[in-house]
Amino acid sequence: MKGFYRWAVMAVCACLLALPATAAPYKSEYKLSVVPGATSGWGMTGTFFADLVRERSQGRINIKVYHSSQLLAGKQTSEFLLLRNGAIDFALASTINWSPQIKELNLPALPFFLAVQPDRYKAMDAILSGKSGKMMTQAVEKKGVKIIGWTENGFRELTTTKGPITKPEDLRGLKIRVVGSPIFIETFRALGANPVNMNWSEATTGFQQGVVDGQENPTNGINIPLKIWDYHKFHCDWHYIIDPLMLGVNPRVWKSFSPEDQKLLLECAAETEKYGKALSRLGMDDGSALAYLKSIGKLPETTDCYAVMEANGMTVSRLSNEQIAALAKATEGVRKDWTAKIGADLVKAAGEDMASVR
Repeated sequence: MKGFYRWAVMAVCACLLALPATAAPYKSEYKLSVVPGATSGWGMTGTFFADLVRERSQGRINIKVYHSSQLLAGKQTSEFLLLRNGAIDFALASTINWSPQIKELNLPALPFFLAVQPDRYKAMDAILSGKSGKMMTQAVEKKGVKIIGWTENGFRELTTTKGPITKPEDLRGLKIRVVGSPIFIETFRALGANPVNMNWSEATTGFQQGVVDGQENPTNGINIPLKIWDYHKFHCDWHYIIDPLMLGVNPRVWKSFSPEDQKLLLECAAETEKYGKALSRLGMDDGSALAYLKSIGKLPETTDCYAVMEANGMTVSRLSNEQIAALAKATEGVRKDWTAKIGADLVKAAGEDMASVR
């Protein structure tokens, strides 16, 4: 009898081992954090990703977008830690907001680093697809967040109540609202301006009350949806830095997806990259953005940002290469100091990536 029982137990165990492993069920909702509002280019890009994943997974992966920093209690720079710790599942995040935790993400904020390139968009694409982009991704993942894609919020341009701004001397003494990152503050001080660290939730009130004379943000992504002409009448197209966006996932959440769904998410992230870049570049590139958005039936109402700004009473200054070079010279010390902080190897790799597409 003992032998029989032993045989029976072994048979049951063998049957259990033969059963297919059952994956943990997916969450009914995954939270995706986006800092600005739903109508911003950044916000629309987050919604595009969530909708695409839901459609292609046939509802199996349901991502809900939380716009306007709803998950961050008003503190944008806390997003990385909340994502890493699992309070957030996904984030479409700016390198600016994660740069306090990851120094390498200050690379795109080196003043006029990309602006002096023959084609600034090709230069940015070369960085993200090249060695330096991989180095930035590795730096983030080393700190505990999985990156599944990159896209773009656009070059940050200057708008002011006083102007036009065409040379460093024009900025002297102007109070400019900036984010709290030290590289922004140092850049504007080098240009003779008075940078004012102010949360975006307080910024529009500051514009109305004259607390600051100007601000810097991407044109299509933020300034057009905000109707910046209600506050400022001068726009300076100087391309001084760019605002790349990372599509990050909590590593435990990422591992919970099947290999097939991981592949699906990567494909959706790649499509989101094209969409986000097209939104940010619309009316400012060689026409590729317009053609792409038309092809997918996602053309926004505003397709000519310069015409819209001018129609609303703004004076638009589109700086020449020589004018941008003068601004770059004025901020040379900032680039030198921050190259050492970011990492000379990373900055060198970025230079080589950009040189490959000249």
